[in-house]
Amino acid sequence: MSASQNEGKQRTATLSLDGKTAEFPVLSGTLGQDVIDIRTLPAQLGAFTFDPGYGETASCNSKITFIDGDKGILLHRGYSIAELAENATFEEVIYLLLNGELPDQNEYKKFTHTLTNHTLLHEQIRNFFNGFRRDAHPMAMLCGTVGALAAFYPDAGDIAIKANRQLAAMRLIAKIPTIAAWTYKYSLGEALIYPRNDLNYAENFLSMMFTRVSEPYKINPVLARAMNRILILHADHEQNASTSTVRMAGSTGANPFACISAGIAALWGPAHGGANEAVLKMLEKIGTKENIPAFIKQVKDKTSGVKLMGFGHRVYKNFDPRAKIMQKTCYEVLDELGIRNDPLLDLAIELEKIAVTDEYFVQRKLYPNVDFYSGIILKAMGIPTSMFTVLFALARTTGWVSQWLEMVEEPGQRISRPRQLYTGAAPRAFVPFSER
Repeated sequence: MSASQNEGKQRTATLSLDGKTAEFPVLSGTLGQDVIDIRTLPAQLGAFTFDPGYGETASCNSKITFIDGDKGILLHRGYSIAELAENATFEEVIYLLLNGELPDQNEYKKFTHTLTNHTLLHEQIRNFFNGFRRDAHPMAMLCGTVGALAAFYPDAGDIAIKANRQLAAMRLIAKIPTIAAWTYKYSLGEALIYPRNDLNYAENFLSMMFTRVSEPYKINPVLARAMNRILILHADHEQNASTSTVRMAGSTGANPFACISAGIAALWGPAHGGANEAVLKMLEKIGTKENIPAFIKQVKDKTSGVKLMGFGHRVYKNFDPRAKIMQKTCYEVLDELGIRNDPLLDLAIELEKIAVTDEYFVQRKLYPNVDFYSGIILKAMGIPTSMFTVLFALARTTGWVSQWLEMVEEPGQRISRPRQLYTGAAPRAFVPFSER
């Protein structure tokens, strides 16, 4: 295939196959690599592309998030993730992802008021929780309950009406912290805690997680700021597996609660949302600082099958831009809580020091990523590992909803229908049962 541009005309790419030649438009975005529009490929050349995992395929147009993995860049609506995490509230980021711009003071006041008024769950949902086993994984409860919201808000099914879409978006983003916190409380057998209108998004979640009816919970501003950053840093990450799942489900016209539930199910996989939980499991397996050298030796041995979890990233080939902010937040939380002698946290810090100075990892750009530090922070805050992926889903719901809205409102949107390379049996005659 070759690319060309005639004077005054759009750039095209030329592809030849079996003596036939066809031209395809080359499209350019605001940032990032150009893409070749191959939608007419089957019609022109009688073939289509093979791209397992869609790693080299642009599946949509989007104005929400941009990532340059080679340069370590992550932008939301043009704003760097570092600036947002350091300076914005999560509510501002929600507004930004949904609307394309940061809110002014009046918009922010109105938006947060609306968001707050949708945090309560229908009382019958309390009964819904009673159907789960106490030892059910929180992600199972989250996935089922979010999907069940469609039974309480049937108006969301008519997504052709803009007001319905916007209302469903606010309901999802506002209610997901309440559902997430209730999965935790239910697993403990403790009373479910209602949201409070006097707290912001991050504070409210912490309150519903850790308040007990027998005693009030005092919001620690350092921990609330850490939770605010965690939510921002995980809010959206372009067309990853769960986001693509939400878009694919949404392309069928499914109601938004079903689409977000599908995203939660995709995130549940250990290769996607379970990475920070895998970091804690790795540290538990290492055991003590004395075992780190032997562990590092195993990691370098490609035949051992041992992996260094929380280091490197499939997308970021340089460094994860979220990791530096999370590292700073990690040390702020540890200092605030006075944690100096937790064996697992000490082990994590020592492993970080060794990995960032070891030439083997430096050459391969295996820097600590956001999952390494977020796992340490969440453990320090008293959040169990079973809730780590729930926290991820809580933050990512904003991105999923924003992506769903963008997809639904795009003119000419079609149902997702990937192709396949068939390698099964060729046509053959049916043999009667008595002759086999």
